[in-house]
Amino acid sequence: MDSEKVGKFIRELRKKNNLTQADLANKYGVTYQAVSKWENGINLPDISLLKEMSRDFNVNIEDILEGKDTTKKKNKSIYIIGFGIFLMLVMLIIILVVNHGESDFKFKTITTTCEEFKVSGSIAFNQNKTSINISKIDYCGGDDKTLYDTIECGLYEEENNSKVQITKCKKIGNNEKLEDYLKEVEVAVDDYKQICKGFTHNSLYLEIKASKNNKTTIYKVDLTLNDNCPS
Repeated sequence: MDSEKVGKFIRELRKKNNLTQADLANKYGVTYQAVSKWENGINLPDISLLKEMSRDFNVNIEDILEGKDTTKKKNKSIYIIGFGIFLMLVMLIIILVVNHGESDFKFKTITTTCEEFKVSGSIAFNQNKTSINISKIDYCGGDDKTLYDTIECGLYEEENNSKVQITKCKKIGNNEKLEDYLKEVEVAVDDYKQICKGFTHNSLYLEIKASKNNKTTIYKVDLTLNDNCPS
């Protein structure tokens, strides 16, 4: 899945419908910065937003994920239809041989039942790899007005009673509240070696560290898939 192609497709879809980035952001309850990141291929919308876009703009969700219009139009000419089928077969062979099916992605949503944090995101996976995207992390554990010296977070996987770091959040907070920091944090892993069926319901989690005057508070936020991965 090419995030730049997906971003370009979303931008063209927005312009085709005469929407600004702010209009699209308001439509789906995100910031215009998030829309900008989508369109520049930095991050991807989570699966629930992709489904809404597919429905709202009458396009296949596969078209969005492929970053191109794959709809086949009817043609009265038998020659053109036959030639088109031939090209499709050639493309299919190339995809199977070169990419080994890497475009055949399926999706699971990521949530959490943690009372202090609300997380939304998605996992895209096939038989070879997994892409993970967490687009929204909300702190709902109370009115914490502390301006922390530093805040950082990472995505981990529990494996044989030990933790394995998958990635760090790109942003490190400095002198800001936990709630404000999390509003600007997104977690993205494009090519994780683990495949979906290797995850258990609570094997993935976020670890958030907030430090003030050499005292560190650590939050562990267990993540849950919407259902089991296929065997």
